[in-house]
Amino acid sequence: MLKQTLLSAALALIAIPALAQQTEVVVQYPYPELFDGTHKQIAAEFAKTNPDIKVTFRAAYDSYEEATQKVLREAVTKQMPDITFQGLNRIRILVDRNLAQPLDEFIKADKDLEAEGFHAAMYDIGTQNGKVYALPFAVSLPIMYLNVDLVKKAGGDPANPPKTWDEVIELAKKIKALGPDINGVTYVWDITGNWLWQAPVFARGGSMLTEDESKVAFDGPEGQFAIKVLGRLVTEAGMPNLTQPDMRAAFAAGKTGIHITSTSDLAKVTEMIAKKFELKTVPFPDVVAGKGRLPAGGNLGVILASDPAKKAAAWKVMKFWHGPEGAAIMAKTTGYMPPNKKANDIYLKDFYVENPNNFTAVSQLALLTKWYAFPGENGLKITDVIKDHIASIVTGQRAKEPEKVLAEMTADVQKLLPKK
Repeated sequence: MLKQTLLSAALALIAIPALAQQTEVVVQYPYPELFDGTHKQIAAEFAKTNPDIKVTFRAAYDSYEEATQKVLREAVTKQMPDITFQGLNRIRILVDRNLAQPLDEFIKADKDLEAEGFHAAMYDIGTQNGKVYALPFAVSLPIMYLNVDLVKKAGGDPANPPKTWDEVIELAKKIKALGPDINGVTYVWDITGNWLWQAPVFARGGSMLTEDESKVAFDGPEGQFAIKVLGRLVTEAGMPNLTQPDMRAAFAAGKTGIHITSTSDLAKVTEMIAKKFELKTVPFPDVVAGKGRLPAGGNLGVILASDPAKKAAAWKVMKFWHGPEGAAIMAKTTGYMPPNKKANDIYLKDFYVENPNNFTAVSQLALLTKWYAFPGENGLKITDVIKDHIASIVTGQRAKEPEKVLAEMTADVQKLLPKK
């Protein structure tokens, strides 16, 4: 008995150093309502083959804006997570503040990345100043969600959905006429402050700023078109002034005919609908052939840890999260697209056949462009300024004077740009 006790004690002592060698990687991500289940499921799979790394999650950020602001504050107190997931347009500010760690040494040393579905376009999205600082995790594009039942009742043809804003507004008017509690259309204009402002501008071939980033460019013909569309959604289609959650809830309850938002909402909306009506997703309207593009939404993983051992462990986490297995889990549990090629071509091949609503965004991949990040110290403030001006239209306060709103928005943003 004494020998057995001594042996057990010895084995326990041997085990202690092994446990002590486990490296903890602290991860923080945004939008818990969309990503809690996703990250927990990926972490469970990662743990099966990586017992030497412990992934710990911090409480999720409420939004992309909070994610960036929180990291900037934590940088001062040196309390940043080892990996942060940020909006695709926020990598610029983290690089400018020397917080994001470059990944080029890991990419160059890892010969298996291409076979695991990593490719140049993935690296491009997270590239700043010629170096790769982030990997895209979940990519979204704006699409239209249709309540097929309401579309049919209004005389529309779901097999031939609206392709222009004129057609969207005309169909929305007919749907709204079905009853006092029915919305023709909702447009989730305030996603991260300006993503669905950039979308209709880019779709027409426009841009946010001039090439040298010295002057506002969204006040050109493309921006004029986009701002007028927002006004028409209110004045002609009768779009209600609702919050994002309320828009989602109204559509899922069968009270809205056309809902325009991110692919990221697809899994949640589908679950909320619970087969109350037939849902169909279709491409974003009025993308001009040859020059129109759509901004890639979503988020990317960034390593903030500077300690070499932590960085190496964080890279292993990043590789799994962004690799085919992690990417496939992400796609199946959300409405986002995985940038990973192997995930799309192999892991999700049957999934897209069985879930055509998820394939709508994939069919628009050729239109993908960078979600524009405004330069300088006022980059975040510019987003808020744009949001406030667009809010004045969507709330109905200035829906009849969108051109004046655009002129004022242009002037206010111009003041906040870095002086050349």
